[in-house]
Amino acid sequence: MDSFISKVVKDVISKNTTIKNCVFVLPSQRACVFLKKELVDSTVSSTFLPKIISIENYIQELAEVNLIDTTQLLFEFYSIYKENLKQDLIEPFETFSQWATIALHDFNEIDSYLVNSKDLFSNLKDVKKIEYWFQDKTPSKLAVNYLQFFEHLNTLYNSLYKKLKKNKFGYQGLIYREAVANLERYIVNNKDKHVVLIGFNALNKAEEIIFQELLNNKLASIYWDSNPSLFENTNEAGVFLRKYKKEWAYYKTAPFLWIDDTVLEEKNIEFIGAPKNITQIKYAGELLSKLENHKNTALVLADENLLALALNSLPNSVKNINITMGYPLKDIPFSNLFEKLFKLYLNQQKFNKQAQLQFYYKDVLNFLNDPFLNKLHGELLQKIIAKLKSENTIFLSKKMIENCVSTAEKEQLKEVLLLFDLSTDVNTVIKQCSNLTTVLKNYVDGVDKEYLYRFYTVFKQLETLNKSYNHISNLKTLTQFYNQLLSNEKLSFQGEPLKGLQLMGMLETRALDFETIIVTSVNEGVLPGSKNENSFLPFDVKKYFKMPTYQEKDAIFSYHFQHLLQRAKNVYLIYNTETDGYGAGEKSRFLTQLEINNPTIKNTIINPKVQKNEEILLQVEKTPEVIEKLKTVFEKGISPSALATYIYNPISFYEQKVLEIRDDDEVEETIAANTMGSVIHDVLEQLYTPFIGAFVLKENIVQMQQKIETLLIKFFEKHYKKGNIETGKNKLIFEVCKNHINRFLKQELQLVTKGNRLKIIALEAKLNCEIPIEGIDFPINLRGIVDRIDELNGCTRIIDYKTGKVEARQLKMHDFSVISEDYKYTKAMQVMLYSYMYTSNLQTNLAELESGIISFKNLNAGFLKMNFSEKSRGADTLVSEERIQEFMDETKNIIREILNSEIPFIQNQDLPF
Repeated sequence: MDSFISKVVKDVISKNTTIKNCVFVLPSQRACVFLKKELVDSTVSSTFLPKIISIENYIQELAEVNLIDTTQLLFEFYSIYKENLKQDLIEPFETFSQWATIALHDFNEIDSYLVNSKDLFSNLKDVKKIEYWFQDKTPSKLAVNYLQFFEHLNTLYNSLYKKLKKNKFGYQGLIYREAVANLERYIVNNKDKHVVLIGFNALNKAEEIIFQELLNNKLASIYWDSNPSLFENTNEAGVFLRKYKKEWAYYKTAPFLWIDDTVLEEKNIEFIGAPKNITQIKYAGELLSKLENHKNTALVLADENLLALALNSLPNSVKNINITMGYPLKDIPFSNLFEKLFKLYLNQQKFNKQAQLQFYYKDVLNFLNDPFLNKLHGELLQKIIAKLKSENTIFLSKKMIENCVSTAEKEQLKEVLLLFDLSTDVNTVIKQCSNLTTVLKNYVDGVDKEYLYRFYTVFKQLETLNKSYNHISNLKTLTQFYNQLLSNEKLSFQGEPLKGLQLMGMLETRALDFETIIVTSVNEGVLPGSKNENSFLPFDVKKYFKMPTYQEKDAIFSYHFQHLLQRAKNVYLIYNTETDGYGAGEKSRFLTQLEINNPTIKNTIINPKVQKNEEILLQVEKTPEVIEKLKTVFEKGISPSALATYIYNPISFYEQKVLEIRDDDEVEETIAANTMGSVIHDVLEQLYTPFIGAFVLKENIVQMQQKIETLLIKFFEKHYKKGNIETGKNKLIFEVCKNHINRFLKQELQLVTKGNRLKIIALEAKLNCEIPIEGIDFPINLRGIVDRIDELNGCTRIIDYKTGKVEARQLKMHDFSVISEDYKYTKAMQVMLYSYMYTSNLQTNLAELESGIISFKNLNAGFLKMNFSEKSRGADTLVSEERIQEFMDETKNIIREILNSEIPFIQNQDLPF
């Protein structure tokens, strides 16, 4: 079947001996491309192509006014706003820009529909008065300001219109109004031209007047793409065409071109319901992969936000594609780089660090870690990051960052380090961003270069506009306006418009026909759109002044939808089966209407195939190289905590001991648990060191209590480096540490006061010994540091401090085989191994030995001893030689397992943490 454009071209050629004097006007730029191809294919002899132009460009020519950029328009509008309002009423630019875009949209519609602005704003003010604002005799200040706002809108509209018109620039509506004003002169000067209007549907008031004047003066002919069903009163899609056919004087004598009653005999229409957007797009990709070629095929995204998803879901069989929708700048990875930079600056202000020229460490690390910035000097940036993490500084100056590298390296990083010279001049900041894009261009290629160039143009435009207008006065405004720009601005694609798959939005389908159509998101709220409108004009005011409301917009989309299906042979309409939380967003009524008229339509509900992935536990075989590494580890000495790691998760043991993977240094903004533990250990060591080999007396402990705070500060400076312990959570943690040590010393004081004799034998004692294991022909060395060894009333005690919570049940065991099965017994294993190492180094046997833990989060329980009693409430705490040997037999089994080449390291699937 011939396309609509093809039929128009044939008809125009048949009626005009020469077409070079024709001017073809179409709804979109894409339609112009298709028409040009059709003209080339249909013209037999060589001739000049006629002028082919979109309606937007044609109206600009008619009006002799150029379209203004949306960003520049906003700047211009703010200048008008400042000129016309009193100083006390003027809002900052960032607040103004949030409502100004809505006002400009309303101005655009007022002019497009040639509404008398004075009458409209007067009417609008009266409507607002009638509303509840002035029910009281004395209205509030808020009510007065609200009313004044609508009075000011009229003033702002008139001033903006005059200034733009004077400069020969305008927004779309202004251009339409000026085109109507200029129409008479245009007709006089273009008598030799014949305008061919093709494929229009819903016209604004200005277009209606222009088209009718051209037709009545026999300077134009017009071709509508319609069918008999559009002229049925019940069909909302034909509301505009029915109106024009009935009301236009031109149609009193001229025929209506065209009502196409050709019906396709074979038309395959299929409805596909798919849960969520991702499933819709993935299924559309599957449909495309089944097609032999993609000539005369269109993938129409009713929801244009799905463009990125669609591009990532196209099958490999799509070799050529043409995309008319722009790619939103906010979705481009480069946007994050500048977002991080602005956050770096804004948080400096938030934390009041401008005077010190310091930046919050998280923002610095986040910025320096950006993948695009790392394309410049990745190794040097990572070197800086590692150094900054090790220094543990929360607020960083440029000098601190520079000190992380040498003078030569500093020169290499000049462009990056310049960004830490924060300027209060916004124009300088914009210039720095612009310069950064220039520097980066040599380090990126492919599509990244296109992305970068688009951001370069954005910053150059901002730089130019702000130098002219100076509306962006601070970083907060710049950041907000930058984010606003990202949401509105797009990156245009370049492609072959007549080859392969056509990927488009709904409005781009105007005047075009395709054999195969795939439409996604055919849901209420998308197709047709929602009833919500961003406008200051109420529904009844719009109706009175014959401006478009959601009703007209529904009719427009209904026409586009029906037109799209008119000549297509294969139609796949995909909708989202998942409604939102309020039940909205159900299947579009357009589908229901289509189903009523075509009961044979195939309905399919699809679901993604959910593949059950069996969780395969990570397993590492013990190769000869691994065994060799393990021998080295055991010969050097294995610690009790390393054996505890093996019981917790063998894979973690493999990573730490065989691969030697260490946790990356991180800046501690809040004191970490291990830092707190190290500080408490060091304070207690310092307090008790003078009494090694001596009995601790009551007065000694009193003296210790007086030194707690001084020592805490000293060791926090050692372990927490440049961290702040004066405020916030860290101050609380400091006080908790002080409280822990105070309570512990009080317990020690009570112990000594009651007449108990406490002698300190060793502190932070480094223990080591060799474990003889049958069948292993190399030395197995055990090493560890025990926090404290003392003697209480003749009984030797091996004590391990724990700042976390430990309970007595974790140290109670009569069957040592459980230590390899349950991680909770690893604390018991630790103190038993200390007992073994200590007794192995003694020449004589101890009369009494106990080992256990002092838990600072469970100090009320006192010294938690190993308990070997089988009774639930029994106590048997002596660590005898026999018990140590029983325990070591089980420990040797664990070591044999680690060294057994036939038993791989297998991930523990039931990790306790």
